[in-house]
Amino acid sequence: MGKAIILTDGKAGHENQSKALARALGVDYEIVGVKFKSKIAKALSYFFDFANVKSKSLFSLSGNIRLKEGVDVVIGTGSGTFYAAKVVSKILSRPSAVVLYPRGYRISGFSCVLAPAFDRPEKAPNVIEIPANLVANDEAFYNAGVENFLSRYTPKGDAVAVIVGGPNKCSGMSAEWMRRMLEKVFEENKGKEFWVTTSRRTPEDVEKVIDSFPFDYKLIYSRDKFNPIPAFVRLAKKLYVTAESTGMLSESCTFGSAEVEVLDNLNPGNHKFRLFVEMLKEGGYIGSSRKIDLTEITAKVKSLLAI
Repeated sequence: MGKAIILTDGKAGHENQSKALARALGVDYEIVGVKFKSKIAKALSYFFDFANVKSKSLFSLSGNIRLKEGVDVVIGTGSGTFYAAKVVSKILSRPSAVVLYPRGYRISGFSCVLAPAFDRPEKAPNVIEIPANLVANDEAFYNAGVENFLSRYTPKGDAVAVIVGGPNKCSGMSAEWMRRMLEKVFEENKGKEFWVTTSRRTPEDVEKVIDSFPFDYKLIYSRDKFNPIPAFVRLAKKLYVTAESTGMLSESCTFGSAEVEVLDNLNPGNHKFRLFVEMLKEGGYIGSSRKIDLTEITAKVKSLLAI
């Protein structure tokens, strides 16, 4: 098995996508933290990159890169890692692969860029569009999740599951909106079992509305931190996911066999969350049980990285 160096900015969502890429490539990985020394240093990285200057002086690493042995590829996700990926790639004389679109940096300087389609990336030989976020979960993760869920609850029939996130800068979530959405879910799926989970972002008044509905299985996050989502993805026949939950939508559209539906709580406007959902619909992943096939994407990445 080969090996990757994953440069992480400390953000779990970014790090998990890097892990997902390493797993898809079939390589082991070692995680190294990276941090720009200042905001000015990050700003300078764009100028340095434009001038094709690769300098380790702009950022710090949590380990000595020169001591790493047997490395096949350098991976980074997010703007805090892009410049460092180029520098470390040069130090180790190994290819670089980055996830998310590195806007502002020279695309040609990366061996491979996996860019979400909603970022409207430029067309280039080393740019691969991906329809959703990469998800780091594997078969063992889902098997364990199902086992833990079944130790708590025994399904009695086909299930419809609802995954509720919370408001952010591009979405709202009111108690009345939640009530309307759940009434619709129950009306459209008569005769089914109903499961639900909230999250740490779900407002208290929204949780109260959810708690008032007759769900067969109910996980209210403010009371119980158990994670039923792996079991929902694997076992449910239909999944309803709030539209701002890009990670949960990505997971639901990649794994399992459930039909995926969106509960639209997005604000008006042509923002990235709206584009993300619309592109999933255009790809046939919403309103159906079609799943994202990473096989072709992985093959392209391996070809670009020559691993």
